[in-house]
Amino acid sequence: MSKNYRFTLIGLGLAFIVFLLWFFSSIVVYIIISAVLALVGSPIVSFLGKIHIWKFRLPVAIRAFIALCAIYMVFVGFFWIFIPVVAKEANALSNIEADSLIAQFQVPLDKAQVLYDKYQIRETNSPGFEEIITGKIRHILDVSILSDMVSTLAEILGNLFIALFSITFITFFFLQEQGMVTEAIILLVPNKHEPAVRRALESTTRLLIRYFIGIGGQLTGILLLVTIGMTIIGLDFKQALLIGLTAAIMNIIPYLGPLFGSGLGILMGMAFHIDMGIVNLLPMVGYMVLVYLIVHAIDNFIFQPFIFGNSVHAHPLEIFLVIMMAGSIGGVTGMILAIPSYTILRVFAKEFFNNFRVVKKLTEKI
Repeated sequence: MSKNYRFTLIGLGLAFIVFLLWFFSSIVVYIIISAVLALVGSPIVSFLGKIHIWKFRLPVAIRAFIALCAIYMVFVGFFWIFIPVVAKEANALSNIEADSLIAQFQVPLDKAQVLYDKYQIRETNSPGFEEIITGKIRHILDVSILSDMVSTLAEILGNLFIALFSITFITFFFLQEQGMVTEAIILLVPNKHEPAVRRALESTTRLLIRYFIGIGGQLTGILLLVTIGMTIIGLDFKQALLIGLTAAIMNIIPYLGPLFGSGLGILMGMAFHIDMGIVNLLPMVGYMVLVYLIVHAIDNFIFQPFIFGNSVHAHPLEIFLVIMMAGSIGGVTGMILAIPSYTILRVFAKEFFNNFRVVKKLTEKI
């Protein structure tokens, strides 16, 4: 068989695999989510396997079931606590009148409008500064936006049952037979590369388990710190909890997420206390900014070094560049998936391309 013919067959095979992944993308997503949940739950299965009474050990199916229940208890507890808070505060936000909010800021808006006109910042016939700000506030507080969000949520929940059942079913067998994914991948690998692929998969699994557990700890820490900080400066506990939840969720997006989360949290805090008046509101905003600065400092100097340094063994600058490149390719989704994907690439590069100096340097700590 000629080389050109062989390469053509390989190319056609890869194209067919990509097509199948695209065509069955929803199933692929279920498998990926299940694999992540199995990675998080595998330490529970391993821990339960070490417990024994005389010669009796829990069967692996029971251990997998307990681990799956523990994972779902965390999710159920999360929704049990936060959904009522979100619903109540969203209803309170929807009742805020845009006119009363604008009236609170009329004096600073007038001063800003004077500067806006004095230096001729706007073009001829373009809307004034006050018109722009007023329009933005009305848009943010538009009840129809909240209605659209509720409709979208209802549509998502309509398909949630099928997704939940599929993910639960797949995750259970991933937990019960933890080598299932490895063996499935090994079937596609030539015999001569099997030992190297097995080592790479074992290293990848170990690093990703530590990474996802670290991310979970980071988000929990940010949630608690922001909630406690906002409570200390005088916000109602439920409002502080909602702002903390917003900060934790937005922090999933590397680098840019914390900035967006802080801005959104400050806007929510202002909306909750708009009746205080601008004079009393500005000091509260200052305290909120201080809370965010402290939390971000703790995140940058304690949480992130622990996660990136001890779990994936990568330099912060290296991580930054990878996330920026992934963001330019895949947007927010690319930024979120950047670190797990880069970890997998580094591990396999170490096994198969370690003769290159740059690869040896990038993977020396793995």
